[in-house]
Amino acid sequence: MLQAFALVLQKKPARRLACAVVAAAALAGCASAPEAPSATGKPAAAAAAKPHWQRVHLGAGGGYDFPVYASHRLDGDLSRIREVVFMQHGLQRNGDDYYAAGAALLKASGRNPDEVLLIAPNFPGTPDQGKGFDGMPHWSVQGWMSGENAVNAPFPVSSLQVLDDLVALVTDKSRLPQVAKVTVAGHSGGAQIVHRYAVLNNVDERIRARGIDLRYVVANPSSYLYFTPVRPAGPDGKSFAPYDKAVCPDYDKYRYGMQDIVPYARGADGLSLYKRYAGRQVTYLAGTEDNDPNHRVLDKACGAEAEGPTRLQRARGYLRYERYLASPGLVIRHQAYEVVGVGHDLAHMFGSQCGAKAVFGLPESANQDGAACQAPQL
Repeated sequence: MLQAFALVLQKKPARRLACAVVAAAALAGCASAPEAPSATGKPAAAAAAKPHWQRVHLGAGGGYDFPVYASHRLDGDLSRIREVVFMQHGLQRNGDDYYAAGAALLKASGRNPDEVLLIAPNFPGTPDQGKGFDGMPHWSVQGWMSGENAVNAPFPVSSLQVLDDLVALVTDKSRLPQVAKVTVAGHSGGAQIVHRYAVLNNVDERIRARGIDLRYVVANPSSYLYFTPVRPAGPDGKSFAPYDKAVCPDYDKYRYGMQDIVPYARGADGLSLYKRYAGRQVTYLAGTEDNDPNHRVLDKACGAEAEGPTRLQRARGYLRYERYLASPGLVIRHQAYEVVGVGHDLAHMFGSQCGAKAVFGLPESANQDGAACQAPQL
């Protein structure tokens, strides 16, 4: 894989990202376990082709430790960092693969690696015992995606609070004085938590008021968080009505709706959340070929099915829903693109013309070989 990536760097600039997508796709397809660290938090054994996770201490009071993959030592000198990109893993909790894919795409984009900090958080799940994540919070297999609290004492921390704490870490001007932009990006299961974080967090406006550009990229999630009990209705999905409770009695429960919301957001009001969320900087990406109603990792719970039969249709339905809810004069600061000819594929989504621009700030003119993007077909 290192040989393949060396070839990428010899290509003409306009072709670097397209070639890196091939390498990144192979990296993201791996499902290897993270390497256990020593007591100092450093990897116990080095493997040249594998990234190594770092143990960072987060939170107030006693806090907690958490594993991340990162392009710089987080306990080192970060004074030159100008931009931070979070790359959130999906259902397999394989932060190493997502970090490797993001690093390949970032390097091919030509950005200065000394000024960009790439971080791939890795939420330990209950099946991950024995992988070195001792003394850290662990979540249920899907609980981390929706913001549930960790299941092991004494760490009752929400996965959304972890993102709060990571964002606080990289926007600490005493350690990263030059940071001006933070992008939180996720694909598939990672996009589910990024979307809910973009809706529910209470830190966004404060961070932007300090002059830091905070953005979210949501690519191909299985479901979205609805603010009211209506869902796409009618033969074309272009109208909205309450879903049939005889078909799905709990369709409006969190993580699909506002009922029984996680403690992190307890007491939140749906419409108030929507109005706040409309002003946040969110980019949606949907692959035009992510249209298989029987995809092996598509959420097929009835609450998800209430949003539509495929990821592509769920994305289009949610974009229509945002417009449906909007009151006159409300400015929605969201962007949305469909990535033409791409399915459920991290590397090709983020390596597309609109994806590389949203995640890495790469102009479309410098990525002519990336997949083309079009306006949502609503």
